[in-house]
Amino acid sequence: MADIQKTPFVRDLASSDRKIRDKALESLTLFLRSRNDLSVLDLLKLWKGLFFCFYHSDRPLTQQALARALSYSLVPSLPHATLHRFLRAFWITIGRDFHSIDRLRLDKYLFLIRCYVGVAFQVLIKDKKNSPNEDGKKRKREDSGKKGRGKKQKKQEESEPVQEEDVSEEDGKWADLSAYISIIEDGPLCPVNFDPDQPSDDLDLDYVSMPHGPDGLRYHLVDIWIDELEKVLEFEGEGEESEEGTQNRKIKGDVPMELILRPLEKLRTESPYKPVRTRATEALEDERLVEWGIRAPQTNDGDEEDSDGEWGGFDD
Repeated sequence: MADIQKTPFVRDLASSDRKIRDKALESLTLFLRSRNDLSVLDLLKLWKGLFFCFYHSDRPLTQQALARALSYSLVPSLPHATLHRFLRAFWITIGRDFHSIDRLRLDKYLFLIRCYVGVAFQVLIKDKKNSPNEDGKKRKREDSGKKGRGKKQKKQEESEPVQEEDVSEEDGKWADLSAYISIIEDGPLCPVNFDPDQPSDDLDLDYVSMPHGPDGLRYHLVDIWIDELEKVLEFEGEGEESEEGTQNRKIKGDVPMELILRPLEKLRTESPYKPVRTRATEALEDERLVEWGIRAPQTNDGDEEDSDGEWGGFDD
């Protein structure tokens, strides 16, 4: 695993030849599917290679195709055991190396980040919402665990407390989404750029700390958060208008919007930097959230003083 960055399929992903690119993606997908034991450190080594593979990709169409291949084609096919570690390794890599991206290559990385925000919502919200009831699957696992013998039975008993925690958190169905949101809050959408209480890396426990920010990455995520969320939601009452003349689009299903918007709320209330709070507030005041019934329409009660007590200049 130490030389994973130098393997041919990582290099071939940057090829301008679509056939070579597709073959390399297939090899990468098969590799990740066959390995459930990859640690965060292993995936960080892989992402280091993928990051610079993407860095050297040329031509807009090739870059866009590679970004979609690394996100929408790859992530949904990952084993459940690898999914969160793979996403965590991606955000650690982006947070660490975002400052090294020059302005000529910035747009393609912003597109890759957009793709990863979108595919995470697709896998953890849209696909989860349309999947069968997981409670039945858990009962089957428990029943099969009772029939098992020896080491198998012990492993089942050890995993039962984890499953009980998942059931209690977000009713079990949204436990994976909650874990992913925690990754985002601990990384690119953390309210602070430096946390002195953050634990240091512990490779023995497979723990690598998340970089916070930087602000450029934080602003981009805030700007695209609602856009990418809208793509995976399904709505009722399309085309209907309320008395105020706004579109009524009620979200189908029990999507936990409070959980999804929690990172933006934390930025709005906890960030020590006014530009970050302002950008988060603007995102939470998006008209689409009013259309979906998540936020109440705002009423203008006159000009209010700035919350920080800053002087706004003379009135005309």
